[in-house]
Amino acid sequence: MISSHTIQQIQSRIDIIDIVGGFVKLKKRGGNYLGLCPFHNEKTPSFTVSPAKEIYKCFGCGKSGNSISFLMEHEKYSYTEALRWLANRYNVDVEETETSPEIKQQQQVADSLHIINGFAQKYFSDILFNHEDGIDIGLSYLKERGFREEIIRKFQIGYCLPQRNAFATAALAAQYNPDLLQKTGLVVMRDEMLVDNYRGRIIFPVHNNTGKVIGFGARIIAKNDKAPKYINTPENELYLKSKILYGSYFARQAIDKNDECLLVEGYTDVVSLHQAGIENVVASGGTSLTSDQLRLVKKYTNNLTIIYDGDGAGVKAALRGLDMALEEGLNVRLVLIPDKEDPDSYVNKIGASRFRDFIKENQKDFILFQLEVSLKEAGDDTTRKSVVVNQIAETISKINKIEDFTKQQDYIKRCAELLRIEESGLNALVNKFIREKVTKQEIKTSAEEASYRDTQVEQGIDAESLALFNRDELHERGLIKCLIEFGLKPWDETKTVAEYIFDEFDDPTLFDSKKLLHVFDTYKLWYQAGLEPTSRNFLYHEDQELGALVVGILEFAYEVSPNWKDHFEGKIFTREELYKEETLSTISYLKLRKIKRLIEENQRDLERPHTADEQMMLLKTHQHLKQMEKELTVQWGTVIFR
Repeated sequence: MISSHTIQQIQSRIDIIDIVGGFVKLKKRGGNYLGLCPFHNEKTPSFTVSPAKEIYKCFGCGKSGNSISFLMEHEKYSYTEALRWLANRYNVDVEETETSPEIKQQQQVADSLHIINGFAQKYFSDILFNHEDGIDIGLSYLKERGFREEIIRKFQIGYCLPQRNAFATAALAAQYNPDLLQKTGLVVMRDEMLVDNYRGRIIFPVHNNTGKVIGFGARIIAKNDKAPKYINTPENELYLKSKILYGSYFARQAIDKNDECLLVEGYTDVVSLHQAGIENVVASGGTSLTSDQLRLVKKYTNNLTIIYDGDGAGVKAALRGLDMALEEGLNVRLVLIPDKEDPDSYVNKIGASRFRDFIKENQKDFILFQLEVSLKEAGDDTTRKSVVVNQIAETISKINKIEDFTKQQDYIKRCAELLRIEESGLNALVNKFIREKVTKQEIKTSAEEASYRDTQVEQGIDAESLALFNRDELHERGLIKCLIEFGLKPWDETKTVAEYIFDEFDDPTLFDSKKLLHVFDTYKLWYQAGLEPTSRNFLYHEDQELGALVVGILEFAYEVSPNWKDHFEGKIFTREELYKEETLSTISYLKLRKIKRLIEENQRDLERPHTADEQMMLLKTHQHLKQMEKELTVQWGTVIFR
């Protein structure tokens, strides 16, 4: 883990305009900066960055956050990866906290593998472009396949010499550990000697989402019936094939922009399509699709188009991942390349423009395509057709998100027509599969649900109160906003705004939102420890959920137009100058909301049967609450509201 000292060093140097401006062209407007949103396509700028608040918000798509969350969203980094990126940018030395010996060992091995892979990538690329055999064999092969030099360099493609141990000799001369070299799969031990594993092959580096090389795919050039066409890195601390999509590092921004991910099988398919200007494409590396790979796609988009060869093997490979894709909530389409072609050869054959048109014109609905293929195979066999009905019903049942109910019903209708069966019968069968799944899930989660219901009863939450609770939270958020933005300002000669708010809200039960109470308590803890908390303390807190919550609270305030002075006389006051009035107003409305709710709860209790003493106590409580409400409205000059 990165030490808190390092995180503080990074936070102290962050400049959100510097970070976001590296990816988005920003133009100053008032106190903020404006640009075209990088998260959705727009022609009119709605992406706003506030250097004062150190947050960004798009008023078109709604995305918001700080410098770290921007990197996580835009570059698809993890929190730790974003911190390391910032540390590198601002020349901050990264310190690690103490970890267990086992975890420390794993980290050291992973770091070593990264270093070896980086060395290997440079070595193979150098051989390809600068060695006689690399140029005559490797580079000439790639150029014959239609790859231009700029795309070869972009994907850092290389070549391994056919000699027995050329790379192994270079790696050992550079003093790399023999055991770790074997762990990468680049070399193997034979006859007590390290020899190259990828001899005479084109080398395709596989990158993680920060651009580091985590493994390799090696394609044979010479014809050899005994040797496999591709060799891939064995699984290790870095390379887990079920969680990798080749080309995702180069495709991530294009997928975001197009809101669609094209999935192909091979490395050369990805490189060829990129060269043709179709950059929102990744490859499964020839393996069956996994849930982890589909979740990786979902980080970028909900729309997946699978482009596979049109032969029988390509069709079966495509269909294998269907149910998993549906369960992940992906909208899946299928494009089959004409027989005896693959995306690589086909885009070179017809050109980029016609290939794009081909994709648009030949996209097939995945579920309907699966049904067509299955019916064709079943023919007139009644038994096999019955199996198809059950299979398609189970597939449709995987569409289980509430927002996809209409889509599910549409599939039931269209599939029933293709199957020539009653729609109601197929609907009943789909529901049967859904019930079976729900039953299994209920067994698994019954304890959690019981706990949740107990919590609801303890809190006294019912449907009648829900709308009121939501309104209460708006005022609670307003109070937190006053605390964070104005807390260090003076309230009077003896106390700050923060101390005034602490005095007014010394009872934690006044907060209905546990998350907002956590923000309140965190601020109070820092303040009482002698710190001077600001929004920065929350925005870059290691608790990302806490930071995201505060970003949402610190929304962009309206700015006063400089043209107003031409139409209005006198001074126009800002929020900074009216901070006391805003704080008083927020506290007043929040307290009145709480009292109003207590009055309603007491009123409902009065309607239930009670003893005479209990009835009298409830009446006195009602009178006391009404008196509190009146005193507050008189004190702050507020109108009583419903």
